[in-house]
Amino acid sequence: MLGNGVVGILSESMNKWERRVPLTPSHCARLLHSGKDKTGVARIIVQPSTKRIHHDAMYEDVGCEISDDLSECGLIVGIKQPKLDMILHDRAYAFFSHTHKAQKENLPLLDKVLVQRVSLYDYELIVGDHGKRLLAFGKFAGRAGFIDFLGGLGQRYLSLGYSTPFLSLGEAYMYSSLAAAKSAVISVGEEIATFGLPSGICPLVFIFTGSGNGNVSHGAQEIFKLLPHTFVDPSRLPELFAQGTDISPSEKASKRVFQVYGCVVTCQDMVEHIDSSKTFDKADYYAHPEHYKPVFHEKIAPYASVIVNCMYWEKRFPRLLSNQQLQDLTRKGCPLIGTADITCDIGGSLEFINQTTSIDSPFLRYDPLNDSYHHDMEGDGVIFSSVDILPTQFAKEASQHFGDVLSQFIGSLASTADIAKLPSHLRKACIAHRGALTPLFEYIPRMRKFDSEDTAESHTNLKSSKNKFSILVSLSGHLFDQSLINEALDIIEAAGGSFHLVKCQVGQSATAMSYSELEVGAHDREVLNQIIDSLTSLANPDESNGILIKEGNKISLKVGKVQQNDMNKGNSKRKAVVLIIGAGRVCRPAVELLTSAGNTSSHEWYKACLDTEDTDYEEQNVVEVVVASLYLKDAEEIIDGIPNASAVQLDVMDGESLCKYISQVEVVVSLLPASCHITIANACIKLKKHLVTASYVDDSMSSLHGEAKAADITILGEMGLDPGIDHMMAMKMINSVHVRKGIIKSFTSYCGGLPSPAAANNPLAYKFRYFLKLLTV
Repeated sequence: MLGNGVVGILSESMNKWERRVPLTPSHCARLLHSGKDKTGVARIIVQPSTKRIHHDAMYEDVGCEISDDLSECGLIVGIKQPKLDMILHDRAYAFFSHTHKAQKENLPLLDKVLVQRVSLYDYELIVGDHGKRLLAFGKFAGRAGFIDFLGGLGQRYLSLGYSTPFLSLGEAYMYSSLAAAKSAVISVGEEIATFGLPSGICPLVFIFTGSGNGNVSHGAQEIFKLLPHTFVDPSRLPELFAQGTDISPSEKASKRVFQVYGCVVTCQDMVEHIDSSKTFDKADYYAHPEHYKPVFHEKIAPYASVIVNCMYWEKRFPRLLSNQQLQDLTRKGCPLIGTADITCDIGGSLEFINQTTSIDSPFLRYDPLNDSYHHDMEGDGVIFSSVDILPTQFAKEASQHFGDVLSQFIGSLASTADIAKLPSHLRKACIAHRGALTPLFEYIPRMRKFDSEDTAESHTNLKSSKNKFSILVSLSGHLFDQSLINEALDIIEAAGGSFHLVKCQVGQSATAMSYSELEVGAHDREVLNQIIDSLTSLANPDESNGILIKEGNKISLKVGKVQQNDMNKGNSKRKAVVLIIGAGRVCRPAVELLTSAGNTSSHEWYKACLDTEDTDYEEQNVVEVVVASLYLKDAEEIIDGIPNASAVQLDVMDGESLCKYISQVEVVVSLLPASCHITIANACIKLKKHLVTASYVDDSMSSLHGEAKAADITILGEMGLDPGIDHMMAMKMINSVHVRKGIIKSFTSYCGGLPSPAAANNPLAYKFRYFLKLLTV
């Protein structure tokens, strides 16, 4: 089937906003009409979709076939990953899979690929000779993200008492085209140039982080330049605020400012060498970031109105802003209004951005002084956006740009069965071929090995019982494209050690470094020393032997302190993690009960339920609970004051986010309306996680019995008043009698909505407590 020249185009299913396509009708027309001998493409079959930016009829008009059935296709392409049940046996697939990062939430997809003997190509890994990714949407992310933020900026200023032209802007997806969106920004710029901005919000300074040549930053600056503007060197920012200091408050109130300011900052503006006698050196900074201290909060942030974050960041580098630094800046009256985190780097260079936002609800407000998050524009703090699917807002133009590149080598992928015959940039992007990982990606199962052994344990517990000595090792360099990570893991395993992947970030281009943190363990101190010596030799090869070592084949090594773990000490209780979806009134009691498991009071509660003094029962697990809600503040209110509980924002209709959180737990509890359970249940089956719901089991849930059984999971339904609590109370009484060697002669249970006489204040003397359709009379 591979190499048969038949191409399939997937219907995108992971996110409701995903309207992009890998190939537009015009690309398909060129591929089909030029002939298979020239393009390698004989047929194109398109799965039908009613939300795709290009209608099915447009594909039919150029000769494509419309069908849900892609079984005749040797190559199937999409933008995001398809649902697992859509992956066909012995086919080639190309999409953004993210599986090469060995992240837990993406591994079920990789498993499916291997089982189905699939050949998988990841667009993210297709890199040209110039070292940059060939297939990317970064510029469109920058454009959409900046337009979205300008509209939010107008709303925020209005809440602070200022009317600005930005208020007229909508979100990027609201415009029919990129050109229409640009036209709207130009109109705003014309109004600023003509009527000005209130002096109370000026100078209005936009700080752009990241490489000046980066696509994301370029896209954002492209929109910024449509406004009347001046770019300022970072060193001259203080001068903007020194101007007009001699103007009286009354004069300033009436004064208008007719432009905005931009400032592009790179890493040399964000840090300084800890040795004041040394200047910034980019190569040294990348190799030894510990030699540098952050200064962004001192030299740049005090003058920023808006931070447009476009930079790639790794944990080993200093942050742009920590929460403490932002608090200090706020107390000093910093003019910062908000941040457009276009890179959507959660918990990254801007510490306070700890969650994604969505196209539906793109902004959150963070109050640094109270360390709280809010879904409105009113009140203290800064606003931020962190949408992770920005390019789809310009689906038409983004698809055209993407297909212009993809169509150049789609024929090679469609007509070649042997990857050895592919060009090197495509061959290196193949993660798996015919169900086996290719050599560049053989590190993935080794990285996941430790996680699969102790999925539920925290990082501190992983220092565990298995190894008496452990050490944190940081590796950076061309770890993956040069297979250096495989060499490092070989060294650890050959010496008899073990490792746990703490952090992994893959460089986004051929020139970018990758970074991994490994916790390396060994039972013997000498074994650990041997591992460190061997890793050091790998990082510092002996060139005196006459062997020329290329710069690209080197790695940077940073070793922490050796930790000796007490083999006889520690908590013997295993930590389990439960995800509760929904933050209604019944949620908090559930969180309190679950998080109490493992403590003395909970043991007494379990014994009371059994009504026995027998202490021979299984030791309870320590349970950590994650509460997920569409609105983060609701989840935060639920967990307030409860230990071992955390809150996250989650839209269950966002399949990617749903799978991400479910993959990290053992049990899911859905407290959402019954109509939402089927979506959650399907995700639980895919990820093999148990599910408990608080609703009756309807036909749609019953139909999942076979799939749940095959996945070896339990899906447990209704446990409410009827037939739940009454049955439990009944069994408690019956068990109590049996424990005392008694005999049950009869048992009658009364259940319903009969109120107390004092509350029976209607003609029926009856009150409804549940959905009327379910009431049996």
